[in-house]
Amino acid sequence: MSAPQLPSLLVLWDVDHTLIETRGVGRAIYDRAFSEATGKPLVQLAVISGRTELDIMSESLRLNGVEPTEDAVDRLANALVDCYRAMADHLATAGRALPGAQQTLAALAADARVHQGVLTGNLREVARIKLKVFGLDTYLDLEASAYGDDDAHRPRLVRTAQRRATDRTGVAFDNSRTVLIGDTPNDVRAALTAGVRAIAVATGKSTEADLRASGAIDVIPALNPDVVARLLA
Repeated sequence: MSAPQLPSLLVLWDVDHTLIETRGVGRAIYDRAFSEATGKPLVQLAVISGRTELDIMSESLRLNGVEPTEDAVDRLANALVDCYRAMADHLATAGRALPGAQQTLAALAADARVHQGVLTGNLREVARIKLKVFGLDTYLDLEASAYGDDDAHRPRLVRTAQRRATDRTGVAFDNSRTVLIGDTPNDVRAALTAGVRAIAVATGKSTEADLRASGAIDVIPALNPDVVARLLA
């Protein structure tokens, strides 16, 4: 009996606007969590596109007159997780998995060469809730992944995910064996800074031209399993 084939490629997925859309639920949750954590209304939310949650929380606290101490950030993080748990059913009905997301993840999950994880600015538990709500978590190794509470600096998350994936599989996923798929210029820059390949998908607020201008060579308008498989071949 032959040994199972080991994966040779680590594919790391961004979550928001790459695989799913919360369609306003995420902002509503942030409003509620901020009030619960600080006792103050969230008047101004930091720019969130392509950033880590540690970065977003710290700036949002500062913009609203709260010193971003470790304790304040921890309280806000815990409140965000609690609110996502409480509003998971609402997220399921108001949000959606993006067209082609489930089909693309399923196709790659059936390819023995590919090991799929997540590289997201979301908190670990928030990412898990979002992916589970839309039935996408089963295709991804969430332990071979990196999250917005691992490091505030997105490019460093690539190394974290590579290390965890190597620990999980026994395969050394170096830069030539790692691909990051995301929808923002920050996703592209994180990949290029870390020295891995980027595939950009224009399903968020950034246009294909924006993504190319950030350094992406492979840019697609939407997720399609055949197109993604061809790019990874």
